[in-house]
Amino acid sequence: MKTFLMIVLAVASIVLIASILLQSGNSAGLSGSIGGGAEQLFGKKKSKGYEAILNKITTVAAVCFIVVSLALVTIE
Repeated sequence: MKTFLMIVLAVASIVLIASILLQSGNSAGLSGSIGGGAEQLFGKKKSKGYEAILNKITTVAAVCFIVVSLALVTIE
């Protein structure tokens, strides 16, 4: 059981890292925070497509990572 959970943890961490690295940045640094604040508030929402899929994958991988980590700590 412990070995299976460790394998699931490793897969979840790799998926989490990959999904975070594939996402695009939200702002362009300091200039994006000054000039692009209204665009983020009133601008286009990326509710469909590549970004939405990556957001869902990241959320699922993060939840899986946390749950499996807590299960491994409890088993010890």
